[in-house]
Amino acid sequence: MLTPKIRVLFSLLVAIPGLAFGASDDAPPKPTNTTKSCKGVQVWDPATQKCVAPDNASLDSDALYDAARELAYAGRYGDAQGVLSAMRDQSDDRVLTYWGFTHRKMGNTDLANVFYARAIERNPDNILARSYMGQGLVEEGRTDEAIAQWREITARAGTGSWAEVSLRDAIRTGMTYNY
Repeated sequence: MLTPKIRVLFSLLVAIPGLAFGASDDAPPKPTNTTKSCKGVQVWDPATQKCVAPDNASLDSDALYDAARELAYAGRYGDAQGVLSAMRDQSDDRVLTYWGFTHRKMGNTDLANVFYARAIERNPDNILARSYMGQGLVEEGRTDEAIAQWREITARAGTGSWAEVSLRDAIRTGMTYNY
């Protein structure tokens, strides 16, 4: 039996798309020492307690991915690409997604779309790549193609995720997210 408070909370979660998702790949990363202390193509290495080149870090691929993502969200696209370059598995769809993201933000839309397409080919359920690609398509005035990506997102993951909501809003308003 649901208590009245639980029923109200559940109703809010259903009624307000996006409220139900929390910290995930969709949520902007929280700044760490990588963006607070490190300059250039460096990441914070907790093992040594200092900024190091990503290929010298004692970090695994997930930690390097998180660092690249954090740098990208901080607007340090070239630095993010330097970290991405140091990652061993360049065919990982997450890596391809952020190659696309950084290239799009640097104005290289054709190259960004190549990376997004490769990420989606590798993992058709990568809704973040689909959303970023769709937002780039909105910026280029290619709304029909952006709508096709939005439809793929909703077919694969439903509605309410950051990826779905941000692309839907971009299509509706013509304004994309700038991190």
